[in-house]
Amino acid sequence: MAPSTVIVGGGVMGASAAWRLAARGHRVTVLERFGPGHDRGSSHGSSRIFRLTYADPWYVRLALRALPLWRCLEEETGRPVLTVTGAVDHGSPATVRELAATLAAAGRPGALLSPAQAAERWPGLRADTSVLLHAEGGRLHADAAVAALLAAAAGLGADVRHGVRVRALRRTGSGGVVAETGAGERVVADTAVVAVGGWSPSVLPDLVDGLPPLRVTQEQPLHFAVDDALRWPAFVHHPGAGFDEPGGVYGLGSADGVKVGFHAVGPVVDPDHRDRTPDPLAAARLEAYVRTWLPGLASAAPEPVTCLYTSTPDHDFVVDRQGPVTVLAGFSGHGFKFAPALGELAADLVEGRPGARRFALGRPMPAALR
Repeated sequence: MAPSTVIVGGGVMGASAAWRLAARGHRVTVLERFGPGHDRGSSHGSSRIFRLTYADPWYVRLALRALPLWRCLEEETGRPVLTVTGAVDHGSPATVRELAATLAAAGRPGALLSPAQAAERWPGLRADTSVLLHAEGGRLHADAAVAALLAAAAGLGADVRHGVRVRALRRTGSGGVVAETGAGERVVADTAVVAVGGWSPSVLPDLVDGLPPLRVTQEQPLHFAVDDALRWPAFVHHPGAGFDEPGGVYGLGSADGVKVGFHAVGPVVDPDHRDRTPDPLAAARLEAYVRTWLPGLASAAPEPVTCLYTSTPDHDFVVDRQGPVTVLAGFSGHGFKFAPALGELAADLVEGRPGARRFALGRPMPAALR
């Protein structure tokens, strides 16, 4: 009989693991606490950046592994998920040169532009120094991606259940797992994948050892509804060259307008008791940025949206296995683009292959980050 896996959490990471495990012939059950398309976690909305531009070749390779899987998902389901718009990185010249170098080393196309050349191409966006154009970047539709991943998994035989809260997950004496639901059902399986996003700090310490500290924050980007929103590139403004916002600013076009946000600056929250009321001070800071750097949005009324980040101290992910439990956690506000590749890594772990040491439980943290 084929091996069985229960997946706790049906966001983008749990859905990706379900798809890749089902494709390998596993008997998969997905238990998702909330309804389809819910907005309680980190996987909802109309837009996530897809890009290959990382200074670290590790993440460039991971994105290159994810890219054909996103296209495979679209072919399997007939659902569009990834739209190529081009992507722009600007800010510190040293950062831009480093990004261009890793992109070139990976054999992917990129072009360095002057601020004037960038303004001619995208008049709504102001760049300060050198600009890297990455032609393969674009946007993922988050809600569509999760729905497609779950549909693909179900099409391969996975049992996808929404509105099922897992009250407890325990190891069995035979080396497997049993998930107990709030309704009193027991789901027995050979292995489990736990991908619960912002609920990881409260769920995972009882299941595995060596979990790094996880910081759950509520982030508040803004949408600016403009007529040309879908024609905007994805963009990242990196700190430096007189722009000193920690973490920088990201943005991209979407069906809801051009989304603009600071990276990982929100307050720490409990995902079950967070206040989604927009923070007027945070919104005002972001609007001030838009007036200076994004003149094409300055006349549009901003609409706030909230989401969750679950961040590790080193901003690397947690993708590892202990016993029958595989953990997917800590995607630090930049994991969505990699999801199907991470689903493959999770499937490898479930099948007993070694994981990436960089994403391991119990890995040492740099002293400055402890």
